[in-house]
Amino acid sequence: MADNYETINSNNNSDYVMQNKGLIKALVLAILILVPVSVIMFFFARVERIDAGHTGIRVNLVGDNKGVDDITEVTGWVLYMPLLTAIHEFPIYTQVKDYEPFRVNAKDGSEFTVDPTLSYYVDQEMVPQIFRQYRKNLKDLENGFLKNVIYDCYRLTANSFTSDSLMSNRGLFEEEVQNRLVENLRKEGFIYQQLTSNIIPPQSLKDAIDSKNRTIQEAMQAENKVRQAEADARIRRIKAETEKYENDMKASTLTPLIIQQMYIEKWDGKLPVYGQAPALFQNMVSK
Repeated sequence: MADNYETINSNNNSDYVMQNKGLIKALVLAILILVPVSVIMFFFARVERIDAGHTGIRVNLVGDNKGVDDITEVTGWVLYMPLLTAIHEFPIYTQVKDYEPFRVNAKDGSEFTVDPTLSYYVDQEMVPQIFRQYRKNLKDLENGFLKNVIYDCYRLTANSFTSDSLMSNRGLFEEEVQNRLVENLRKEGFIYQQLTSNIIPPQSLKDAIDSKNRTIQEAMQAENKVRQAEADARIRRIKAETEKYENDMKASTLTPLIIQQMYIEKWDGKLPVYGQAPALFQNMVSK
């Protein structure tokens, strides 16, 4: 009985070992197959997803067509071979770039500080041309090409204004900067949307403007005082002329009879004790 049990147990162990050896062989074979395939896929085939709001461009790295294809990849999954091609993404939604302040000179040499903020987006059809020409991503273009364009537009426009003219015509100044930007950006594939200049004059000019404004205000106050004095004088003159006219009218209407009537109305019936009484009252008393 014991011998039979040992024989059965030995057979079971042998079967178990054989099964494990088969499983190990299968795993080793799978690894040997998957590793080379994974390496091949990593170097020769890859899938990338182009996010919404972006456009992808395919770049040939070898061959006669080395460079940027004219075909713009749509949003979605893209299959490509990393050793032969590369995929680059460009955002085509609105970008807002706040640049560091810089200085420009007016026609008369005064320095103005400009702190611009630009809103724009990339023309999807021009993305291959942009990458072919600059070979840079959008952030690098913002800090390179776009920054230089903005600086030149402000510099050229400021040089056509004097300091006083620029300060009194800020709207016209910004309109000219905008027109230059639209023209320069559009031909390179960038669509202008909005620009905020935040232009700051030099302190000396600000002080001169403040002084000028105070002088104007003081002159206006002095002028108002003169006008008020002239108005008061006219009022007094009209009042005096009116009183004189009234007195003249009264004097022209005082006949001797009216004067006598006025005396009678005011007389209390008594003759003066000292001096000579008017003849009118003496006649009245004697009667």
